[in-house]
Amino acid sequence: MAVAVSRDMTVRVLEDVNAMKLSDRQQALRAAIQKGEPKSLGVSQVMLGLMVMSYSIPLLFTEVTEVVLLGVPWWSGLTFITAGVTAIILDKHSNMKILRVCLLVSLASALLSLVAVIIYSVDIDRNQEGSCVKILYRDCSEKYYAMKLSRGVKSSLLLFTLAQMVISSIVCFLLFRQRRSFGQYASLSQAAPSTPTSLTPPDLN
Repeated sequence: MAVAVSRDMTVRVLEDVNAMKLSDRQQALRAAIQKGEPKSLGVSQVMLGLMVMSYSIPLLFTEVTEVVLLGVPWWSGLTFITAGVTAIILDKHSNMKILRVCLLVSLASALLSLVAVIIYSVDIDRNQEGSCVKILYRDCSEKYYAMKLSRGVKSSLLLFTLAQMVISSIVCFLLFRQRRSFGQYASLSQAAPSTPTSLTPPDLN
């Protein structure tokens, strides 16, 4: 901290070197985060979450399986949307606190995506459409077509969830790298004021 004393005994606190370094590193952090384009990744996550939730609606009208009972498309879709919104907020307000929150949410999204992928895979394997049983002049039974539709929808949801897992993993990697690079400057939150401050000495008379 630099201090200047004038002739009238007024003390001026000049700009702190640590505050300047902190400001520079915050600008560098913002540039580094925006270079990773969290906004575009966040929008992708929000869109995938909305697609997963909307594409899962036909499953409510087919045979109820483990995916519907556990509500996988809905909690996974909400997780994707939350992770995307957090990434968009990080793009607008680049600081270490929001970066940590976004990192945790993206990590949770990646882990829950992995769980969802496992549930989809097991469900698809267990619930096959079976053989086509012809009834009178119909080609196959309604149950056959319902299970075939359900299998197709779940396959699409599985692909969307895999894409989300990849995006969340990329976001986690980028944010972890930025946190590691700029984490040492997070402790400099109590920096000196950036503008000179005047201190008047007490009257000794």
